[in-house]
Amino acid sequence: MSRGLSESVRGLLNEATYLYRDSPRATSRLRRQLSRFTEPLRIAVAGPPRSGKSTLINAIMGAEIAPVEIADGRSVLTWYEDGPEAAATGYSSAGPAVELPVVRSAGGMRVDLAERRTDDISEIIVTWPTRALRHVSLVEAPTDTGSDKDGRMRTTAKVLRNADAVLYLTRDARGSDLDLLRQAQEGLVASTVPPQVILVLSRADEIGGGQMDSFLAGRQLARQLQRNPAVDPLCLSVVPVGGLVALAGRLLSEPEFTALSAMAATPRGELDAFLLSTDRFVGAGFPVSVDVETRQALLERLGISGVRLAATLIRAGNDTRAGLAAELVRRSGLTELRESISRYLVDRREALMARSALVALDATLRSEPSRTARKLHAEMERILVATHDFQELSLLAALPGPRLRFDEEEAAEVYRLVGGNGTDPAARLGVDYAVSNRELVTLGAEALRRWQHKAESPLVSLDQRRAARIVVRSCESMLARLPQPGDWDQHRDWGDSRGPDPGRDLDQTGQWSQGGDLDETGQRRQGGEWDQTGQWSQGGRRTQDRDWDLTGEWIREDTSSDAAPKTATW
Repeated sequence: MSRGLSESVRGLLNEATYLYRDSPRATSRLRRQLSRFTEPLRIAVAGPPRSGKSTLINAIMGAEIAPVEIADGRSVLTWYEDGPEAAATGYSSAGPAVELPVVRSAGGMRVDLAERRTDDISEIIVTWPTRALRHVSLVEAPTDTGSDKDGRMRTTAKVLRNADAVLYLTRDARGSDLDLLRQAQEGLVASTVPPQVILVLSRADEIGGGQMDSFLAGRQLARQLQRNPAVDPLCLSVVPVGGLVALAGRLLSEPEFTALSAMAATPRGELDAFLLSTDRFVGAGFPVSVDVETRQALLERLGISGVRLAATLIRAGNDTRAGLAAELVRRSGLTELRESISRYLVDRREALMARSALVALDATLRSEPSRTARKLHAEMERILVATHDFQELSLLAALPGPRLRFDEEEAAEVYRLVGGNGTDPAARLGVDYAVSNRELVTLGAEALRRWQHKAESPLVSLDQRRAARIVVRSCESMLARLPQPGDWDQHRDWGDSRGPDPGRDLDQTGQWSQGGDLDETGQRRQGGEWDQTGQWSQGGRRTQDRDWDLTGEWIREDTSSDAAPKTATW
């Protein structure tokens, strides 16, 4: 987000806070939004009952923490945030925050509410030290089986409207799932800049009866849904994920690997019949020396389809615990989901948080209308229409619809140039990150000329010309961020008389190094960390200021000098 957008939205919130100074409810909501600009991105994890929300949250965090269960059976809004230590805090509308007891375990922790009154708790914040949550907070939306007269699931709908972004879990993206996502687009702000949703096909390992090709079937279904005109406008991407398999890859223990290896060493003719169902797997006559308790634990960890997959992967050469764990994570779809979170959500963090602030302001103006607030409403509309960050998000949402009608090649280029594959210049231009700045400028200038011609052509529709103007502005903004030919000398692709930019160094060949990633010899590092399989993170594509640890978890260096304050109230 540009500095101008940030200042405009903050100024609007400050003005609204002053105008509503006599309304404690309105001022509380607005001040909360002002404080949120320094906090991590809030990503809601929502979906119908038993869709795998808790399992996915645990897989992302790499620890078994969710769900937090209330003794009376209620579902409460639960936040998961990075913190210096494992802790849980309960909040209620009637009293002060209270620290909740937690019990650490080998794979995570459990919030122990057995001996505490919980009928007054409405929200719980769980902190856990993990780099996966350094720049995002996950919000597990409680399952609300009741609905109001309009048929809306009130609690889940509220979470979707107020989150910065959403991971929505579904089995097949039908019926009520799509209705709920459509309802989240209601309101001035939400209809202009729709919620940023990644649709997660949960339990992908169970598609097609949980056979060996279930993940392949899940990817095929995801591609079909992405092309479905009823689904595509509601989400940024469709990603199939097998939550149990992903979590098993993150937490696979040595005893579990030993048991799976013993099964893999057994001839398939003897073992396969026992992998057809859970009853056979834990029944009598099992041909491997693995006790019933261990087999039951493997079912809880992997599911029967995950056990079949693990045995096959070990036979295929993943014969170490680390190797099998990394391959399970890759096969599960978790890596693709984390890349989607980074590309679609984290890279646009500031713009998404500004959108959330405007959603809160819009709700305040509608719930407490005032003549003096008309100016605020007009300024909010101006920001929504004139801000290029929002124009890009709106164009991405409108691109699959019937109005623009770009051909397939043009639509793909529009999607790239307005940041659909990432917001850095290389991603917008669809080239490798090792490409020099000279080539980036050349490609960017060519794209700019093409879309300037499109924006001025009388042969295309008005909607296409308007979309082309947004693409032109995206190209101009991208080129403005790159060094121009006058900044180059004969030895360097980047630089001027003042020397290289502190954030962009040159390696020994004169190539641009993104993020200053030079080692002591001046050689450019091509990706920093490597995962357990020896493969370069993100499929060989370098990422700006992003690294991966040995678990395959993406991290960002925290450049802030002070930890951002965290707030408890939604």
